[in-house]
Amino acid sequence: MAKNNSLLQKIAVIGAGNVGSTIVYTLMLKNLAAQIVLIDINDRKEKGEVLDLDDGLCFVETGCVKGGDFRDAADADLIILTAGLAQKPGETRLQLAKKNQDIARSVFKKIGQLKKTAVIIVVTNPVDVITYAVQQACSLPKSQVFGSGTSLETARLRTALSHLLKVNSVSIDGFCLGEHGDSGFVAWSTITVGGAPISKFIKSQKELKVIEKRVKNEVYEIIKRKGATFFGIAMVVTDIVEAVVLNQRKVMPISSRLAGWNGVSGVCLSAPAVIGRQGVVKLWPLKLTGEEKKKFQTSAKKIKQYL
Repeated sequence: MAKNNSLLQKIAVIGAGNVGSTIVYTLMLKNLAAQIVLIDINDRKEKGEVLDLDDGLCFVETGCVKGGDFRDAADADLIILTAGLAQKPGETRLQLAKKNQDIARSVFKKIGQLKKTAVIIVVTNPVDVITYAVQQACSLPKSQVFGSGTSLETARLRTALSHLLKVNSVSIDGFCLGEHGDSGFVAWSTITVGGAPISKFIKSQKELKVIEKRVKNEVYEIIKRKGATFFGIAMVVTDIVEAVVLNQRKVMPISSRLAGWNGVSGVCLSAPAVIGRQGVVKLWPLKLTGEEKKKFQTSAKKIKQYL
């Protein structure tokens, strides 16, 4: 097996719940870190997850998975924040805003001084609000702190379209943008299948709206049936981590601080960004249609209420 240069990395995952522990598992399978530290205030849960994950070390290149306290994240190359209250059936992500902002601030106060080159990926919901709070709470440049954003909705959209059009989802490009939540939207002008615009395959606006509604509501369907979502988001986050660790400079729909992108400034929202070793290299200069721009600005107004 070819050795992975990424094994110089130390990754800290804050939160040993379903999402955090599954992210550690997927990071191990992708061989993206020499050392992974899982941190949670619930020592018993943290220890149990580490013991279970350690059983698989003989099958991967990751050398060490261990538990730790918040100070163990101070020298990490990459920190993934998943700690916070989870979304319950019938609850929106934004209803978690106040308590999870307090939790995020407390976490980074406990960690203390961070490594100057560290990158922070926020997964805790509502991710746009918590990303902003973490940017304010730590001393890193804002480009090194971003959220998973609408990457999950975008993945769901690609899967839905692949089933409908009977093509592999890797042949589908484009983005869901705005809030990682109810005001987020599919930017249909960006969606292509094998390089051809989606309008070549789906001409009915009604059908597009049905697909968009299905993508936006999937989270509620999953929570209603199994209580939480964690497999999909873990794979999405691992894909983002890979872009950082390997400096892939992939264009991804993540939540970052905006300064005039399609008329929005001063909030964290999902827009296409080039992701590399330093975090957000730059926002992609994508011009939205008039209707999409209004939807994007509506998301911004909604998020601003919670900052």
